[in-house]
Amino acid sequence: MKKRADKRKEVAVLRQELESARNLIVAGFEKLTVAQDFELRKVVRGAGGKYKVVKNALAEKAASGLPAEAVLAGLRGMSSIAYTAGDPVALAKALTTYAKNNPTFVFKAGLVEGRVIDAAAIGELAAMPSKEEIYAKLLYLINAPAQRLVTAINGVARNLAVVIDQGVKESKFQQ
Repeated sequence: MKKRADKRKEVAVLRQELESARNLIVAGFEKLTVAQDFELRKVVRGAGGKYKVVKNALAEKAASGLPAEAVLAGLRGMSSIAYTAGDPVALAKALTTYAKNNPTFVFKAGLVEGRVIDAAAIGELAAMPSKEEIYAKLLYLINAPAQRLVTAINGVARNLAVVIDQGVKESKFQQ
């Protein structure tokens, strides 16, 4: 049994982490082996997030007054949180992929940019393209008109060069 002072420290540390996390996914797990838990933590780290198994009452106390309060209030069963200040899509993709391979890992709720989402919305979030993909598409759309303009300008110059070359070959130009 933990002492009260240890519980207070744990609540303070969790509160500090929840304050900095803009995106949070709450999950339930039953009967995960140590190897599966290790793999889950590795997957979450790879997505740029952190993973922590929490006691429901302590998580609720740590989240009081924060946006995560709505998600962490009234939890039942074994609970864990995965959180990040970065890309929520990458975290959702990593956790969804892991959950497909481990059916004992289930989503309870989430918090994305201050908005509470349910378990179904986590799956929809995972289906979205990542920030890098969106940036690449946006850059392509920005560059496309400039590329077309350069191609058109080069086409005119190329056609002029072909006409002059044919005129020289056929001796159409006099000196």
